[in-house]
Amino acid sequence: MVMKILVVGGGGREYAIVSALSRNSDAEIYSVMSKRNPGIESLSERILIAKETDVSSVVLFAESVGAQYAVIGPEGPLEAGIADSLEEKGIGCFGPGRAAARLETDKGFCREMMEKHGVAGCPHYRIFKNTDDACDFVMNYDGDLAIKPVGLTGGKGVKIMGEHFDKEGAVEYIRTLSWGVVLEERLIGEEFTLMAFVDGKNLVPMPLVQDHKRAFNGDVGPNTGGMGSYSMPDHMLPFVTGDDYQRALEIMKDTVAMMAEEGHVYKGILYGQFMNTSEGPKVIEFNARFGDPEAMNVLTLLSSDFTEIVEAVVNGTLDECDVTFRKMATICKYLVPEGYPENPTAGDPFFIKDQGDAYLYYANVLEEDGRLYTQTSRTLAFVGMAETLQEAEVIAEKAAGSVRGAVRYRKDIGTEEVLQKRIAHMKEIR
Repeated sequence: MVMKILVVGGGGREYAIVSALSRNSDAEIYSVMSKRNPGIESLSERILIAKETDVSSVVLFAESVGAQYAVIGPEGPLEAGIADSLEEKGIGCFGPGRAAARLETDKGFCREMMEKHGVAGCPHYRIFKNTDDACDFVMNYDGDLAIKPVGLTGGKGVKIMGEHFDKEGAVEYIRTLSWGVVLEERLIGEEFTLMAFVDGKNLVPMPLVQDHKRAFNGDVGPNTGGMGSYSMPDHMLPFVTGDDYQRALEIMKDTVAMMAEEGHVYKGILYGQFMNTSEGPKVIEFNARFGDPEAMNVLTLLSSDFTEIVEAVVNGTLDECDVTFRKMATICKYLVPEGYPENPTAGDPFFIKDQGDAYLYYANVLEEDGRLYTQTSRTLAFVGMAETLQEAEVIAEKAAGSVRGAVRYRKDIGTEEVLQKRIAHMKEIR
């Protein structure tokens, strides 16, 4: 029986979503994206080029193609209330409504809800709407702080004192923020991502992933949307103990229950970004959708029928759905245009010489007359999947290293050297 599914978004994450859905031959995929993604287009019955936050246009397109379900990729449409509007038209939405998505779209709301409901893992924080008050707090605070704009920043707005700037630099940055700011204690440890499918009450976790935000090898340079990520064959990470994992999972479950208690049924993906500290996992943030690049790791590993998971999430029957992932390692390496993220160049041709055994996910690519050109955001990603991390790294590295043109990537993602640094750092702080 044919299932018509709308996918909203046109990046690497959404290409991974569409690729996973397309493994079911009965799935008919219809896509909306602001810029044409040649990979997504090749797997779609029809596409609409439109702003992903143009809710009325997206809903009209969904109705015109007879979509039964919709999978929302990026956070912007969720903040715009796209899930609510689609549900009103009888289209089941794999993604939370606007009120539930505030877990991501309003960092102050997230912290206040965690504190109100006693959800563990919440760092010490203060919310400021007045810039002068926030600056005074920073100057009088004895220690370093994480500075977080209240609203969405595309993964690039959070700045850390002691990493990005000193007190004076922090004050200068705060004065550029117009929507308010959350100031939090700086967390020291190792980051990890735990994502889960959620149907409002049931939660099914995915393999743990570690993302690399910094632009250059060695974890230096400005933050980006993510330069790549890796996962291990046992779906854990060597610096996360079984107890750490269970505590993080309980935080996720308590968060879903918290939202239900507030009257906001949470459906779709809950993304927990954790810092594993000397005291155990603390919540850096929650996201209301798949991570990018982490989606490419977990969806490449997914061995279950993704269309069945979408149905189960929408219908509240996730506890009856068999969700499985291959017991293999993955490494995702993003290629980005020269100058990314601060001054990216666009319109440069590039050539993929040898994809090998790697999975290819286009992100921000222009295709004209069979040739590929960079745009201003991340270009494409390769995912290596193998029985060991070392073998997966070789696959991803071979593919990434074969690309010719004005692009670059982090060669150190998924290497043994980086992994050992993470393990040693965790041992040191504990």
